[in-house]
Amino acid sequence: MPKVPDIRGEKEQQLNEQTLSMRLERVAAHVPAGARLADIGSDHGYLPVALMRRGTIAAAVAGEVALTPFRSAERTVRENGLDSQITVRLGNGLAAIEPQDRITAISICGMGGETIRDILDSGKAHLSGQERLILQPNGGEQPLRQWLMENNYCILCEELLRENRFDYEIIVAERAGPVIYSDEELYFGPLQMQARSPAFLGKWRRILRHKQQTLSQFARARQEVPEEKRQEIARQVRWISELLACE
Repeated sequence: MPKVPDIRGEKEQQLNEQTLSMRLERVAAHVPAGARLADIGSDHGYLPVALMRRGTIAAAVAGEVALTPFRSAERTVRENGLDSQITVRLGNGLAAIEPQDRITAISICGMGGETIRDILDSGKAHLSGQERLILQPNGGEQPLRQWLMENNYCILCEELLRENRFDYEIIVAERAGPVIYSDEELYFGPLQMQARSPAFLGKWRRILRHKQQTLSQFARARQEVPEEKRQEIARQVRWISELLACE
């Protein structure tokens, strides 16, 4: 699969706290009214500032691990006169959240699914279990869903949109007791499999072509490809082919 770029520096696309990307607009749509939001990896702070300007949320924390985006978020918050409602905090992942924030929703967007999983896993102590998670991984959705299942989070909603020639998934989850997803559901997304949207089917057609090419390359390769890797790709090709055969 083509590598999806890390979504940073959205200012370059003429986006700001008033004009969010389509991707962030869809993330915003899943933040409950009146929420106390922690936006982790907030970059310029556009999402919490936009939601606060619209009156959607009650308070927010914009968390950043790197100094440059931290200062960008501070500037965005200050320029919009929202210092008393949005706290910009330098911290690694969920360590940016403090108990007195009383967070009810957490958004983590524009990172690989494995990175989001690691942020959630290493920050478990900062989770009350009452928060809604609104996650927008750039690839790596399967290991992220695996973590959600293993930590008793039920997937409430899934979306897939295509923007700037890349496919973006949004996963909304809340802790609701034990939940079991099949291997295929973890791979495709349990709700995506049911909804079978045009964007979803288009994504998997493209991935199927890519994986079929990979298998052909394996067959022609002079060096021995590990059998385990070849079988894994072959299994994914079979799953995708069966999924698309139901159209």
